[in-house]
Amino acid sequence: MDTSFQVKPFGFDRVFAEPERRREYRRKTDASDLAIEVEALRAELNALRQSQQDELARVRTEAFEAGLDHARTERDAAILSSLDALQASLEAVSDQRDELVAEYSSDAAELALVAADTLAGHAVRLEPGRTIDEAIGRVLSQVARGQEVHVTVHPDLLDDIERRVEARQANDRRRLFLSVSADPNVAPGDAVLVWERGGVTLDAAARRAAVMTELEPLLKRGDG
Repeated sequence: MDTSFQVKPFGFDRVFAEPERRREYRRKTDASDLAIEVEALRAELNALRQSQQDELARVRTEAFEAGLDHARTERDAAILSSLDALQASLEAVSDQRDELVAEYSSDAAELALVAADTLAGHAVRLEPGRTIDEAIGRVLSQVARGQEVHVTVHPDLLDDIERRVEARQANDRRRLFLSVSADPNVAPGDAVLVWERGGVTLDAAARRAAVMTELEPLLKRGDG
């Protein structure tokens, strides 16, 4: 019997394993879910952008404030330095001004003294009796009319003063009670005027001393 072709009985009781199915991942296809997710992403992106802008604004503000503080500090330092320099300049100018004022005052006082001496000496040399005649006029304007005034001068000026008294009388319609005498003790250019209730002495040395007394503070200021 040919064994190459044999019929064998089929085992109906055999169990065959069913092949495992592959899991399928289904993508979301619901439009509402996608819209919600997109809005959430947009909100998150906007929040990030806003946070970035807020941080940039904060950094800019802090940098600006820091710059202002630095500028104020430098400005205050510059102002203080300028004020110090200005104060020093003003003090220097004030010191120089005081020195100049003292120097000019001293020069002016000395010049005034020299001028007074020069003018007085020149007047005495040119018209020694003029100062006495002017003093007589001032006395006559102060004393009561009719009151006698006696004038004492140096002998060298007696004639000159008498002529001046005569000229004054000639120009006055009322009588002038004036008398003149000589005294060698009276310096040339000086005179003594006496009337009933008073008197006055013309003393060139005393006048110079009075001028010196007035000018002495200025002279001392210049020396200091």
